[in-house]
Amino acid sequence: MLTAGDIGGVMTMMPAFAKDDAADLSATDTVSVERLRAGLDRMVCDGANVIATTGSFGECHTLLPDEFRTLAHESAQVVRRRVPLFVGVTSVNARETVAKMRVVSETAADGVLLGVPYYFPSTVDNAVRFFREIAALFPKLNILIYHNPALHHVTLPVEAFEALVKIPQIVGMKDSHRDTMTFMKLQQVIAGKISVMCNQLQYVPFAQLGAAGFWSIDAWMGPWPQFALRDAVKRGDIAAAQAIMLDIAGPGTRKTNLSWRETGAKLAIAMAGYVEPGPLRPPFLDIPADVLDAQRKRVARWQQLCAKYAPAYQAAPKRAANA
Repeated sequence: MLTAGDIGGVMTMMPAFAKDDAADLSATDTVSVERLRAGLDRMVCDGANVIATTGSFGECHTLLPDEFRTLAHESAQVVRRRVPLFVGVTSVNARETVAKMRVVSETAADGVLLGVPYYFPSTVDNAVRFFREIAALFPKLNILIYHNPALHHVTLPVEAFEALVKIPQIVGMKDSHRDTMTFMKLQQVIAGKISVMCNQLQYVPFAQLGAAGFWSIDAWMGPWPQFALRDAVKRGDIAAAQAIMLDIAGPGTRKTNLSWRETGAKLAIAMAGYVEPGPLRPPFLDIPADVLDAQRKRVARWQQLCAKYAPAYQAAPKRAANA
């Protein structure tokens, strides 16, 4: 079993690598094992600290049960415990979550990325009960809480963690929904017990308040800016870390469009060429011209960042692919 101390650094949120026919509504086997193996192994070898699959970006909402099984088993075989691997099991209903947990328990994955069932809002008490009962059913799987109030329709307040820290399998949390004061109060409850992975654009201030690391989707366009941010914070060079985080953020602000937030990111990853994620799955098929144009601009800027930060890492030793 892992501990909170094993969770930190850069956590890359993996795409659900797709075959060329993934846009076909009649397709029943859309996970590209070849693309998954090549892309995931590259990310681990290059230096990611934690891998998480099948969140919202990882298309938990588009996969059939057999496709989820393929993704879970193949991901575990590729990672081979070189870094912690959390397979996302968040579902519309709790029994589906349990079914996915059973699949993950058959693999060598370290644990699950677990959110509260989200079709209707849960109360906080029922959310805590859900985590407690899931942990009791699967005592050998580590749990990374997937806290996404915008999509899961429940906010886990600081007070809920008085109970959650008593569940030993919960070792971490993916979160990006707390202001600094709330985060400080949270750390008083969870420090040393549950490690928080915040959003990449929160990392400099939140690391100084206790965040163990950060999560990123953008890293699949090329992880070098994220590695530079991680390492600047690790060595205590806050000025450099701030400059890197501003580089990652880019100029201006992007208006959130849930239809194309994660799906647009997958388009950008395909354009960037670091890995080959494959096409989008239904119903995200008719892509507006302005979305495509925005992703092309995003990729052009990201490739400039990779050229800036990659040399320091491409010359360094990598994790062995057969470790």
